[in-house]
Amino acid sequence: MKRALIVSSTGGFLSQFLENDVTVLKEMGYEIHYASDFNNPVYEFNPENLRNDGIIMHQIILHKKPWHMIKNLQGLLQLSSLIKGEHIDLVHCHNPVGGMLGRLSGFLSGRKPYCIYTSHGFHFFEGAPKSYWLIFYPIERFLARFTDMIITINKEDYDRACKFHLRKGGHVELLHGVGLDTKRFCPKPGIRKDVREELGIPDEGFHIVTAAELNNNKNHMVVLEALRQLDDKDLYYSICGRGGKRQELRQFIDENGMSENVTLRGYRKDMERVLQSADAFVFPSKREGFGMAAVEALGCAVPVIAADNRGTREYMRDGKNGIVCKADNPKAFALAIEILKNNPDIRQKYANNALELSGVFSKEKAKETMRKIYSKIDR
Repeated sequence: MKRALIVSSTGGFLSQFLENDVTVLKEMGYEIHYASDFNNPVYEFNPENLRNDGIIMHQIILHKKPWHMIKNLQGLLQLSSLIKGEHIDLVHCHNPVGGMLGRLSGFLSGRKPYCIYTSHGFHFFEGAPKSYWLIFYPIERFLARFTDMIITINKEDYDRACKFHLRKGGHVELLHGVGLDTKRFCPKPGIRKDVREELGIPDEGFHIVTAAELNNNKNHMVVLEALRQLDDKDLYYSICGRGGKRQELRQFIDENGMSENVTLRGYRKDMERVLQSADAFVFPSKREGFGMAAVEALGCAVPVIAADNRGTREYMRDGKNGIVCKADNPKAFALAIEILKNNPDIRQKYANNALELSGVFSKEKAKETMRKIYSKIDR
């Protein structure tokens, strides 16, 4: 039996994003191994569910920041031994550190497995800090030489990766995200009232939702500043997610008297329900490789107010399914919120278009793309 090894920096990544990969690899007759730091789950997951699905799990030591050399060297040696000992034929790695260790360990193992790296957004991109280009760009160009296939999830990254020198016969593919579950994320108007009651949103309230990790890049503060400027007691904002910026956001909310209208709701497993209560979804990230959370909102026919970046450009159509703003402009976000709140006809038009456009990114279409991609493996 052929054996495939999936490598990621965080333990919950497979359950959250790689269901299609696992399904297609099983169809092709692969035994699935999964190596990660399961003690660092950014996304919640149940290890028992993975085992029941026939996935063989391997705990490894690593740190998601590449300059933690000692831990990542340990992880590199562990992966190299794993690839050799388990006779791995295919390595498919994700995240910057997972991608670095997975590809180098494939080479060091001596087996030379077919190596695929899925970039969920290069750290070097148009408008990125110079330091990102100085550090991450040369690293990725170097690692490309140990790579048979690079999969990108947006056009900007695809065009750049096509200029890299991969292994002989190597190539670059474009995948539009991991796929939207259109049965889960779809309009369910019958539960809107109940969900709003559960969340404490009054009937006349305009409810804005964000789902993202609480960190600097996700840029929640620009929305909070926009709401502070608007000072409208009919605006309600639900921030779904967890992360290191929670205390800073909490402090801003309290100091500006916004605690009755802005709620930090933590990590939610039921975003398909929460979105039914929303009048708008705000996605203010400074950078995104793609941004599945916004596509999930579109699938629920919720207009999106998004920051302009290479990820949101894949699906946002300004003036059609939402409004696009500059990430550092709270006034633009405030104006966008006002437009959607005060113009129900515009909001409905955006909602209709959102649902139609989201169909392009369905899980079924993503799975078919992965079948075509994996079929190109020549081993």
